[in-house]
Amino acid sequence: MSADWPAIIDGTWPAARYMRDGAFLLREGQGGGSRVSAATAQGATTLDDIARAEAQMREMGQRCLFMIRPGDTKLDAELDTRGYTVLDPVNIYSCTAAMLTDTPVPRVTVFAVWEPLAIMNEIWAHAGIGPARWAVMQRAPGPKTGLLIRRKDKPAGAGFAAIHGTTAMVHALEILPEHQRNGLGKWAMRAVAFWALEHGAETLSVICTKANTGANALYRSLGMQIAGHYHYRILNQTGEPT
Repeated sequence: MSADWPAIIDGTWPAARYMRDGAFLLREGQGGGSRVSAATAQGATTLDDIARAEAQMREMGQRCLFMIRPGDTKLDAELDTRGYTVLDPVNIYSCTAAMLTDTPVPRVTVFAVWEPLAIMNEIWAHAGIGPARWAVMQRAPGPKTGLLIRRKDKPAGAGFAAIHGTTAMVHALEILPEHQRNGLGKWAMRAVAFWALEHGAETLSVICTKANTGANALYRSLGMQIAGHYHYRILNQTGEPT
C-alpha cells in the first residue's frame, strides 16, 4: 500500500491552522512557507469552490496558492486558465530506514538534539529558514529531533526530522557553504535513519525541489527512490497579498 504523503507532510511539518471549506483543505501558514500555506483539493472541485478558497486565503493575508498532487489534473488546468503559474515542482524520496544504517555515522559528526541549539537556528537563518519556520518545527507533534552537523570540530549544518505513523520525514536540512561537498548530507541522512528506527519508524523520506540538482543527486546516491511528487500553482496578480 502506498504511503499517505499528504498526511505525512502535514504530520511532520504542520500548518498553524487547518480549515475545511467546501472541496478544499485550507492551511494558515503564518509565514512558514508554501508547504504550510497551500490549499489542497479533497475531492472534485468546481470554479465556485476555487473562488471561495481564494477568498479565504486572501482573508488570511496569504497568496492564493494551491498544492497540485497526482490526480489533480482538472484542478491544475482550471488554475492555469485563471492565471496561476507553476511553482516549485518537488520530488518525494523514500527508502527503508534500515537501508541507511549499514554504515555507522562517524563519532561527533551528527547529534540528534531537541530543543534546537542557538547555533542551529543561526545556521538555518543563514539559509533563509527563520522564526516562522522554527515555529513549524515546534508545532510538529513528534517524535521529532533537530540535527546538529559538525565537521572538524565546527558546526557545519542543521536539520529537522519528525515521525508520522511509521515514516520519518527530514525537513530543513542545510549545510553551510564552506562545509558543502564533504559528504555531510549523507551522514545526516544516515543519522536520521538510526534515530528513526529507535523511535519506531520503518521508512525514511525527504522532499526536495526538482530544481535542486545537488539534493536530488544526494538522495539518489543513497539509494532513495522517488515515491511521489507535486507542485504548486500560485496566482501572480497585481494587488495580491504577499
